[in-house]
Amino acid sequence: MATEVKLPRLGQGMEAGTIVRWLKSEGEQVEKGEPLYELDTDKVTQEVEADTSGVLLKIAIAEGEVPVGQTIAVIGEEGEQVSAPEADTEVEEPRQEEGSRAPARDEERERGKRASTNGSEQVTEIKEPARADGRVKASPLARRIARERGIDLASLHGTGPEGRIVVEDVERAATAPAVVTVAARTGDVERVPLTSLRKTIARRMTEAWQAPVFQISMSADMTRAVEVRGRLVERAKDGVKPSYNDILIKVCAAALMRHRDVNARFADDAIDLLPSADIGIAVAVPNGLIVPVLRAAEVKSIEQIAAESRELVTRTREGKLRQEDLEGGSFTISNLGMFGVEQFVAVLNPPQAAILAVGALEERVVVRDGEFEARPMMTMTLSCDHRSLDGATASEFLRTVKDFLEEPGLAL
Repeated sequence: MATEVKLPRLGQGMEAGTIVRWLKSEGEQVEKGEPLYELDTDKVTQEVEADTSGVLLKIAIAEGEVPVGQTIAVIGEEGEQVSAPEADTEVEEPRQEEGSRAPARDEERERGKRASTNGSEQVTEIKEPARADGRVKASPLARRIARERGIDLASLHGTGPEGRIVVEDVERAATAPAVVTVAARTGDVERVPLTSLRKTIARRMTEAWQAPVFQISMSADMTRAVEVRGRLVERAKDGVKPSYNDILIKVCAAALMRHRDVNARFADDAIDLLPSADIGIAVAVPNGLIVPVLRAAEVKSIEQIAAESRELVTRTREGKLRQEDLEGGSFTISNLGMFGVEQFVAVLNPPQAAILAVGALEERVVVRDGEFEARPMMTMTLSCDHRSLDGATASEFLRTVKDFLEEPGLAL
């Protein structure tokens, strides 16, 4: 008996996803657990596995945005007759965003051509990228970046194989002079539609501000941490060189194991105390912020944390994260020190109990034994969900982090 393949909900709050491409063709045999298609969600592009074995009898939606729960394909026995799902045409409109030429756009181009003939407006002809089945050919990452930056793929010339649009084509278009300069000169307002990532950020930030949050700050003397990092860098040689953020992840993980009330998530009528320090690392991407999770940081060395965090950050910026990379964090660190920010307040990452905002490491004049001297200092601000934590508990945790940074051996 034929089985309908429906778009799954791969994460909390997911309402829709964009099918990038199918890894199987109609008529091919499919095994349960075998990658079936690529799906682009708010934050990641990943392969989705088949839930059942059989023959892929019909692909109802070849590509485009699809709501969760909609039928996208049918799997059954060879030769079995199936009818097309009723909602097959619902994805036609989102495809236009991916570069399909809508009738209105054709009319605008025709008007432009007529205007150029009359000499009233100069129009530059844009070479269309190669198409398959009437759609723009582009890599998944190029599609994602174009969508985030509001760039119409149909306006680009692909330099990849067979005219395929690649990331470099999108980046080139993003930095090239555009009509925006005209809009600024004439005083028109430029409206930039929210990308799916920004919509998710807006929703998550709204949720965060609904929680009663308080902040506490402390500054740590980083003299010993600087020495430790120097020795770790010497040992690394050709390997990954640990950063101050890697040291911070390690000491925070150790502190979380000593203050488990902070390593927690609020669950409406309960507080879940988590057994391991699964620390989220805030990573800036075009038009947004993504927080992949480094698992069980408390049992890993600083060198291991350095290697894993680099790999996570790289995959985040290349759009290669998996859904499991984003789920289940117990605590988050947001570091803006590399931008010269001295101190800031990070927005809570619900349902986590706390998030640590880290400022720049800088030389400051401090008083030691009645004398003024310059020391490398770093200010940290902890934002806490008051439903999960009280001020005293949060202060004890932050004091432990400070102590571990000032004497890293205490974290062992």
